[in-house]
Amino acid sequence: MTGFLGEYEVTVDAKGRFLLPAGFKKQLLEESANQFVINRGIEPCLSLYPMQSWEPIFSEISQLNDFDPKVRDFRRYFLNGATQVELDSAGRLLLPKTLMEYAGLEKDIVLVSAVTKIEIWDKSKYKSLFDNFSPEAYSKLANDVMNKKADS
Repeated sequence: MTGFLGEYEVTVDAKGRFLLPAGFKKQLLEESANQFVINRGIEPCLSLYPMQSWEPIFSEISQLNDFDPKVRDFRRYFLNGATQVELDSAGRLLLPKTLMEYAGLEKDIVLVSAVTKIEIWDKSKYKSLFDNFSPEAYSKLANDVMNKKADS
């Protein structure tokens, strides 16, 4: 897997489960297609990591200096709520209640590719990200971000 592509609207059932879209399932590596880690995103969303994406991040975090207070703070926040989840026999994932509350997820959600992870957004919050984002603002953002990479 080089990364995810796609955006899918799905529904969370009364037990907090949702069906992982076939479009994302096809993009997973066979050996770890059922195992994920889900945790809080930086914005009010959740991040769903396939195990092959999670393991290098966790390894890097594990090697940081535990005597540095910033490292301890970062670890606490980043790993807060991180939970291993697995697809059930019907292809559904169960969202932990605490993480659903953090992201304000209820029924209608959007699964969005974020390179090597999938972001899970409340549908209305995700839509509001783009409501006031003009083509000019996007052009400036793209220029700023992509020029930083070219300058490196």
